[in-house]
Amino acid sequence: MMRSDNIKKGINRTSHRSLLRACGLNDDDMKKPFIGIANSYTDIVPGHIHLNSLVKEIKEVIRSMGGVPFEFSTMAVCDGLAMNHEGMRYSLPSRELIANTVESMAMAHQFDALILMPSCDKVGPGMLMAAARLNIPTIVITGGPMMPGQYNGEPIDFIDVTEAVGAAQSGKISEEELYELEKCACPGAGSCAGLFTANTMACVTETLGMSLPGCATAHAVSDKKVDVARKSAEKIFELLEKDIKPSDIMTQEAFENAIIVDLALGGSTNTTLHIPAIAHEVEGVEVNLDLFDELSHKVPYICSIRPGGSNRMIDVDNAGGIPAVMKNLSSIISTDCMTVNAQTVEENLNEVSDIDYDVIHTIENPVRTEGGIAVLYGNIAPNGCVIKQGAVNEDMLVHSGPCKVYNSEEECVAAIENDEIVDGDVVVIKFEGPKGGPGMREMLNPTAAIMGRELYHVALITDGRFSGGSRGPCVGHISPEAAEGGPIGAIENGDIVSINVKERKINLELSDDEIQERLSKLEIPERNLKGWLKQYQQLATSADKGGVLK
Repeated sequence: MMRSDNIKKGINRTSHRSLLRACGLNDDDMKKPFIGIANSYTDIVPGHIHLNSLVKEIKEVIRSMGGVPFEFSTMAVCDGLAMNHEGMRYSLPSRELIANTVESMAMAHQFDALILMPSCDKVGPGMLMAAARLNIPTIVITGGPMMPGQYNGEPIDFIDVTEAVGAAQSGKISEEELYELEKCACPGAGSCAGLFTANTMACVTETLGMSLPGCATAHAVSDKKVDVARKSAEKIFELLEKDIKPSDIMTQEAFENAIIVDLALGGSTNTTLHIPAIAHEVEGVEVNLDLFDELSHKVPYICSIRPGGSNRMIDVDNAGGIPAVMKNLSSIISTDCMTVNAQTVEENLNEVSDIDYDVIHTIENPVRTEGGIAVLYGNIAPNGCVIKQGAVNEDMLVHSGPCKVYNSEEECVAAIENDEIVDGDVVVIKFEGPKGGPGMREMLNPTAAIMGRELYHVALITDGRFSGGSRGPCVGHISPEAAEGGPIGAIENGDIVSINVKERKINLELSDDEIQERLSKLEIPERNLKGWLKQYQQLATSADKGGVLK
């Protein structure tokens, strides 16, 4: 019996079939599997503007193989466009809406299998959360990276533009140069060209086994991406036939593989939110910050990609992609995990041959001996916080300095633009966590403005989060957050904060009694909220728990 028989088989489903016939189905179609296609296409997000053309290819394959494709839409937020205004409060919460949308459509219409089409930051994790809940045969086709732009014969990307804004504001480049960068940095469809959050999550998805080998780095405008999409549509029928479900693929070992590859690549710190949130939906799997911390000491950083290095996703793809990364890590990952290829990781890796070791290093010759993400603990982060140590210069892995404290991103950006921040400072942005923001906004504008002004010895700490494109000593996800009475709320101007990434420590140089005394008088800013954000604030958990809803 097919799952879709619940809406199409038997006399009691006559009225259902009548509605299906209105959609163009005939008697033969009623005997075929119904394949749902969750398409996150939108006109306003570059990472998604090409998805409709991929869906056309997918539908053609499904029909030719005896299935009936049913496309439905989900939402997608562009973090770049939502950045530095109130719209960013909606980005992380959109993950939950996306998960709920896919779950609702698949349950209401009883699809036999799903093809998920995400690209940018929160869509991938949201769809994977839904896949875990639904546990029906599912394959993910991530939209693919954008090609880098070209400026004066050199490759550039979106982060170059964000940092150039700070350079222009401080007189280091002209507004004419900034305008030229603006015009050529983002040449077309795809998620921004470096290892920012969208591409990091695509790599995580492939490593988990939920997309075909090569999918994560197949670029949006490439023939390779079309080929991956068509092969994925073919493969969904094998998953159906063999009844291979997400629970067979997304095991504890698969999640640990995903974290290992994430650390080895130096991926976005947002994975410390998204991987635990996906794991939260899988029975018997436990992923938390402690696991990231444990593995970060063991996993070398083997692939230096923007913003932590000079390579971009096109270089990783040309070097062999995620299969090559996993091949080089095969001695420390679990290779018996099942994948949507209906093969184990080991069987997939047997097909990997050509690897460019200048881009994808071996374990024996890493870029750095430790993984790209580090988890820090201390008296202002008793539940932990995260830093992308692979994107921090060696001389800033240990830093101590006076604090300049702001209660919002806007206050901080204004201070940077007014040249109030100087080398040696520790910038503190509090009340920007899941509840305090609400929505845990990304702080790309402050970090880019600091880098654009060449303030290379400024640290920034927050209970908010950072874009995958942020670089430098940026410590985020400080938990518990200020809005829940977390110790970060006690920090005042002039206090000294010490950060020691090597020892995994972050501390406010203040006694516990003084911290508690200040917290007893803490005034939490009130947000004038309504609608979805008000609901989200009431339900959101802290960053160390993945920011999932209660």
